[in-house]
Amino acid sequence: MEEVAHILSILKEVRVAVDANDVVTIRNLSNQTINTASLTQDPDNIAVAVIAYSLSKILEREDYRKLEGWDVFYKILKDSLNKAIADIEKKDFDKFRKDFEMIRKAINKISGKLKKYVEEVFRSAEINKASRIHEHGLSMEQTANLLGITLYELADYVGNTGISEVKENKTISSKERIKIAEDFFK
Repeated sequence: MEEVAHILSILKEVRVAVDANDVVTIRNLSNQTINTASLTQDPDNIAVAVIAYSLSKILEREDYRKLEGWDVFYKILKDSLNKAIADIEKKDFDKFRKDFEMIRKAINKISGKLKKYVEEVFRSAEINKASRIHEHGLSMEQTANLLGITLYELADYVGNTGISEVKENKTISSKERIKIAEDFFK
């Protein structure tokens, strides 16, 4: 695990934001984490970014709270978040990963429409965060492998969002490259 202090700080802030139902803060924390994940390519940072983003999407949907299984899901979520924080503080990173995975496994404790919705949110979050990592300069293949999604899913999402058209991601023309190469060897 890289950036232990960063992950611990983010998770503590996520816990407070979950209690306050502050989805904007949770989403912003996810974005902060994805910046670190892009640099370190650390799976723990990536997992935190995906889970935080997923939670923001789930919590913003007030209608989910009315569906069967919400109370069980929410309790597992909060318990697992608290245990994950405690495990990081104890430097028990393997246990942290298991507790953190319980948030994802909480989906299995719910049924019906809520289960389907939450599964879709987690999958969409993985693809969304993959696109953000790719936007920071990692290749599509590396990014897809890091997040366990297909290259096709990532390429489809990036193509539809215009991320490849962001100024930082545009390449220079052949003429400009030749000029730079010529200047380099002068």
